[in-house]
Amino acid sequence: MNQYETQAIKEKFIDNGYEIVHEDDYADVYIINTCTVTNLSDRKSRQYIRRAKRINPDSIVIVTGCYAQMSPDEIEKIEDVNLVVGTNEKNSILEYVEMAQNNNKLVKVKEYEDIIDYEEMKIQGMGERTRAYIKIQEGCNQFCSYCIIPYARGNIRSRAMDDIINEAKTLISNGYKEIVITGINAALYGVDNGQGTLLDVIENIDGLEGKFRIRLSSLEPAFFDDKYIDRLMSYKKLCSHIHLSVQSGSNRILKAMNRKYSAEEFATIVKVLRKRRQDMNITTDIIVGFPGETEKDFDETCHFVTKMNFGKVHVFKYSKRKGTKAADMTDQVEDAVKSKRSDILIEISDKAARSFNEKFINRELEVLFEAKNEKTGYFEGLTDNYIKVYCKSDLDLCDQFAYVKISGIMDDGLIGILPIKS
Repeated sequence: MNQYETQAIKEKFIDNGYEIVHEDDYADVYIINTCTVTNLSDRKSRQYIRRAKRINPDSIVIVTGCYAQMSPDEIEKIEDVNLVVGTNEKNSILEYVEMAQNNNKLVKVKEYEDIIDYEEMKIQGMGERTRAYIKIQEGCNQFCSYCIIPYARGNIRSRAMDDIINEAKTLISNGYKEIVITGINAALYGVDNGQGTLLDVIENIDGLEGKFRIRLSSLEPAFFDDKYIDRLMSYKKLCSHIHLSVQSGSNRILKAMNRKYSAEEFATIVKVLRKRRQDMNITTDIIVGFPGETEKDFDETCHFVTKMNFGKVHVFKYSKRKGTKAADMTDQVEDAVKSKRSDILIEISDKAARSFNEKFINRELEVLFEAKNEKTGYFEGLTDNYIKVYCKSDLDLCDQFAYVKISGIMDDGLIGILPIKS
């Protein structure tokens, strides 16, 4: 989401005669697009703010994004900040910059209750040449007990279907070969505007001409059932990879998190997905050390991860976030325990990922190569089911689809060999 929105802001400035420079370079305007998922992310944002002003004391510093939305008064008090812009005002940053050039400090942040319209932002491409994101939806109404995002991003607002499809056409015509559909909670697309569902978005993009893939960003498991999966798996350009955030393998903890499914229901979804597509890669997120998590709860999560054979688990140590219900829970887990559990789960996850990857050895897979690592000499790319593949070639494979035979395994992926042409 932040990558998409940052790109949209960049393009608007470029279209109006501005030049984009590296974040460490001297600039007239610095825009810090912040996250506020954890208190640590807030602190990092403040460090960026002060660094910008050190590079050019006369610069205009704009702070936008979720931290700006949640704590505008706190940011306004920082002497180095000229402009504070909320999450639903990013499309107006250029105009606000022009207003801020008289050195007046401006705060443009709407109250949560006033964030009711989808803010249309558009892009022509991304910094990289292979993959581009399309934002289809904004906001969330799930209110998981650990998450501040519904307050920072507001309620659900869906983008107009025509705008989504037109942007997809633009990106495909500009040469992008992988389109990633993203949103704060993309599975909720259309519940507010009646323009269809996430499945309709995929179907419309899937029907566009050209050689490209469609990849989904993180989805909520609670919205999956047999009919949903049947239709989802019918789209030929859709990658055989879905990121479903489970967060815990303990039903007791899932309930405390206010997640809308059980571990057993999640496991059934995974089973059905893999039945529909044999090589389906399921990746996930898990929080360890959530308030009240016992050794028994953690053991259940470890067993669950082993049983699910995830292609990748992103392990997060629970971090208190002021303003959420979980932050006020009394049975907080000690940091040392969180770290220990994180290490254990990462080790289990790495074994599961290796086991998943090993079954592709000696098979031929199609890879979309993205870049060449000049140090190793390997071209690097992804299969449609999100496995990283390394391949050496005298040909330039960047931004190209190619079939390779998998010859071995690396720590974070596979080694591929281009077929020898007779």
